[in-house]
Amino acid sequence: MSLIDTHRTTDAIWRMESAKLIASLTRMLRDVDIAEDIAHDALVVALEQWPEIGIPDNPGAWLMTTAKRRAVDFMRRAKLRDHKYGEIAHGMDLYKEEDVDYVLDGEIGDDLLRLIFMTCHPVLSPNARVALTLRLLCGLTTKEIARSFLIAESTIAQRIVRAKRTLRAKKVSFDVPTGEALKDRLSVVLEVIYLMFNEGYSATSGNDWIRPLLCQEALRLGRILAEIVPNESEVHGLVSLMEIQASRLKARVNPEREPVRLLDQNRTQWDQLLIRRGLAALERSQKLGSTLGPYALQAAISACHAKAPTPAETDWIRISALYEALARVTPSPIVELNRAVAISMAFGPSYGLQIVDELCAEPSLKGYHLLPSVRGDLLVKLGRFDEARTEFERAATMTRNNREKELLLNRANECQS
Repeated sequence: MSLIDTHRTTDAIWRMESAKLIASLTRMLRDVDIAEDIAHDALVVALEQWPEIGIPDNPGAWLMTTAKRRAVDFMRRAKLRDHKYGEIAHGMDLYKEEDVDYVLDGEIGDDLLRLIFMTCHPVLSPNARVALTLRLLCGLTTKEIARSFLIAESTIAQRIVRAKRTLRAKKVSFDVPTGEALKDRLSVVLEVIYLMFNEGYSATSGNDWIRPLLCQEALRLGRILAEIVPNESEVHGLVSLMEIQASRLKARVNPEREPVRLLDQNRTQWDQLLIRRGLAALERSQKLGSTLGPYALQAAISACHAKAPTPAETDWIRISALYEALARVTPSPIVELNRAVAISMAFGPSYGLQIVDELCAEPSLKGYHLLPSVRGDLLVKLGRFDEARTEFERAATMTRNNREKELLLNRANECQS
């Protein structure tokens, strides 16, 4: 394997394993900032050694071993009291060379959930909580997070730095809270898991359109949360949404890993077990809540697609109504953009285009690539191909995902031909 290929593979492994490393190290060190630094130290060691020795059979366990040893070294250098150091060292499961392939998935899973609740502590502002957790749990760069927030990268960087300092200064505990403390953090935890899933479902950048492992991890955390707080309607709403969306992952890309749009997907590839689980979770959410919250409403929209045997049989009128309800609960330009798509499918592209044209003046969508992409799609349906080509080309310059860029440029070429 060439050096470039090794580095590319290492980067992919890091994206999959970094959250587990940081969570486990945070449990040891009780300092998320230092934990992230040491996790990156382990990555540097991998980048130095793997081109020479080859990528290990279990790279995640290799990184965990390296990171934990460096954490022990850090505690020694910090001259922690002998009994405290002994207590920590005795209570953790350091990997040995002979069992480096052994990973305690359950322990790591618990650590990830604890890390989410730690970084969603009320001492931080809601925006800082989400930004920090996306950085640590999803491994997103500040640029990628800024893009999801539609704000400046420098603003996100400052939020993350201040958030880490606040957690250290306030000595926030590394645990899953109970009672009212849990409810106080629940909405932000749900938002973080939702954004984590979305990054896996439609990657912000890179060479892959989807990151299935990130979706699986978010879904697993959502299921755990549903067991911890079984009477919260929105928790089940989010689980339902993720179950149904995850059912389409295999159909979202073709054998060449190129994106496949929803209406072009082979619905026989949709995972029926996940759909049934999602519909059951949605039913449970509806029974618990008198009115549907934002996650349950989005799950209901996904359920309309899941129930339709073919694209032509999709109940777009109901989807339009659900987006209308969602816009009232959580008004945002992105919800309006989705509503425009639904209205165009239900009543014709000219109606959807009218809404999209109004959104073109929205400052927060100035760099949002899906706005010109949706506009291009509507213009194609109206036969305005030259304008559509311009919109697809503009959208291609905005996205940072290489697969999505290829899709948009291909659509632009189709308009020209």
